[in-house]
Amino acid sequence: MKNRLKSHLEQALRQCYAQGRLHSGEVPEIQLDVPSHAEHGDFACNVAMLLARAEKIAPRKIAEELMAALGEGDGLWRKVEIAGPGFINFFLSNRCWYGVLDDIARAGEDYGRCHLGAGKKVQVEFVSANPTGPLHIGHGRGAATGDAVASLLEHAGYAVDREYYINDAGNQMNTLGLSLYLRYRELLGETLDFPANCYQGDYIRDLAAEVVASEGRRLLDLTEEQAVAHFARFGGERILAGIDDDLQAFGVRFDRWYSEQSLYDRGEVERGIELVRERQLAYEQDGALWFRTTAFGDDKDRVMVRSNGATTYFASDVAYHKEKFDRGYDLVIDVWGADHHGYVPRMKAVMTGLGRDPEDLQVILVQLVNLLRGGQQVAMSTRSGEFVTLREVIDEVGRDACRFFFLMRRSDSQLDFDLELAKQQSNDNPVFYVQYAHARVCSINRAAQEQGMQPPALGEVDFDRLVLDEELVLAKRLAQFPETIAAAAQSFAPHRVVFYMQELAAQFHSYYNRNRVITDDPETTRARLYLANCVRIVLRNALRVLGVSAPERM
Repeated sequence: MKNRLKSHLEQALRQCYAQGRLHSGEVPEIQLDVPSHAEHGDFACNVAMLLARAEKIAPRKIAEELMAALGEGDGLWRKVEIAGPGFINFFLSNRCWYGVLDDIARAGEDYGRCHLGAGKKVQVEFVSANPTGPLHIGHGRGAATGDAVASLLEHAGYAVDREYYINDAGNQMNTLGLSLYLRYRELLGETLDFPANCYQGDYIRDLAAEVVASEGRRLLDLTEEQAVAHFARFGGERILAGIDDDLQAFGVRFDRWYSEQSLYDRGEVERGIELVRERQLAYEQDGALWFRTTAFGDDKDRVMVRSNGATTYFASDVAYHKEKFDRGYDLVIDVWGADHHGYVPRMKAVMTGLGRDPEDLQVILVQLVNLLRGGQQVAMSTRSGEFVTLREVIDEVGRDACRFFFLMRRSDSQLDFDLELAKQQSNDNPVFYVQYAHARVCSINRAAQEQGMQPPALGEVDFDRLVLDEELVLAKRLAQFPETIAAAAQSFAPHRVVFYMQELAAQFHSYYNRNRVITDDPETTRARLYLANCVRIVLRNALRVLGVSAPERM
């Protein structure tokens, strides 16, 4: 809709220049906004005010010239008027709005897709939890966010890869190996003090019990260094397999699982350090190697290699992000927990230091989840008897509710997740409310078929039968879906799609509760069925973007 209006305005502007009615020859980026008051039209444009300085005449005079050149608009609008200092307000025709229904019927599951990305390559890296324990609900919110952002970008015409970065190098893996080894020895009868800095969860004891069952006492013959390395490999592999199972249950897939250890094995970390040295981006001080991140806006320089020769996480992150762009990505998106916000400036500094535009790296921060049950705080500890793992939340409330709830708010704002509300089959449950709107249209279709009627096909509807204000409001809302997807993709904000669906569902439920879709008049029934099924298509498409199902019965 907006694109058609913009095209008419650009054509009118060029006509004014060609006829000498305007003289600057400028064709600015035309912006169309939805006025806050309906009496000001469907769209307002300020192009006349943008051109006033170049043309050296009053904006209203420019607006008058543009209006004269616009003509009738091929039925796109019913009225155009000038308001205030020179706004051009468009009042679109009802037939134009209802023509959107044909666009939806024609495009089907592709309605809402666009070519904004023009095939640019994007990598979205998300979850990337250390393979030292099961995923918790915070990881779940990051998984839902990353997967939905990737889906949005795909719908906006980007070529997207999803990647999980496995933090399988460094101290946390040694700690995992030691934790399992000590529990293994305990299960074989030793009495020992279990260190507070080791992993405490019951899953550690369960994994150690598996080793006892399969290996018996054999591993006691290993040196501690050998045993810790063995248990670290075993535990990491088993925990990562469990993470993969949980994510599959959550409907999340990855195109690549990327090992941090592989960066070391292939010499990528060392090559990254050498590149930093060659570009004189690093210096030695107190026996350590420091990256000059302050030269690119960070608050202090960062250590890459400690004085004892050990590399830091920062060193492998430099190598990893360099390697991402070496693979040909135009844009890299990292989804991190909000506690990593201080890490963003240094990684932006790395991008600049490596010769990339820092905007080529975008970081989405995900805030904590406040878990409730019936409005009461759930203790966030496995020892309390309450669960906090992602899998347990999925098992209790279901994948759809889990994903929908995680995406209801901006990712960088705190989220209250009420388990009891997520299970309710009532209008108070937002995911039920949206899904029920889709199921309700499917129910209407079944009722129509029982009476020998089929939903009309493209071109078989008399839109003059849609005379209610509520029907026009629904058509206008449906027309907003493509720009909602585009805006959500540009801002990496899947919650915008949730808001859109909630508004559309509310409008449809209200319409259905006040009006019969299947009426005594066949032509009115066909038109209303057509409208209802366009609502169904858009709700299904929007739910699919978020990885949520669109049930036909509820």
